[in-house]
Amino acid sequence: MLRTALVVFAVALALAGVSLIVRGLPGPGAYALGLGALIVLGTVFERWRYRGNDTGPSAGWEPTGERFEDPETGKVVQVFYDPQSGERRYVSDSQPPSSKRPG
Repeated sequence: MLRTALVVFAVALALAGVSLIVRGLPGPGAYALGLGALIVLGTVFERWRYRGNDTGPSAGWEPTGERFEDPETGKVVQVFYDPQSGERRYVSDSQPPSSKRPG
């Protein structure tokens, strides 16, 4: 819901920027248009880049021991790490996360 509201605000800001440019105010218009476009692109990129992955990791992936409840889906996920690329993958887990911390 917050993400949708942010995109709606950013699109309105970009449209206001276009309106200002058309009315002969290129400085503030370009600023508003650029800021609106930047917010939309950042929000879309964040959604694409940081999504969970329900498919299991392939060979070479190592479990990190981290497990937590994903606040967006409510599912418990386990974290896997690829030492070759540094990529992390979040995979649904049926077991609840451990409350113990390594010490």
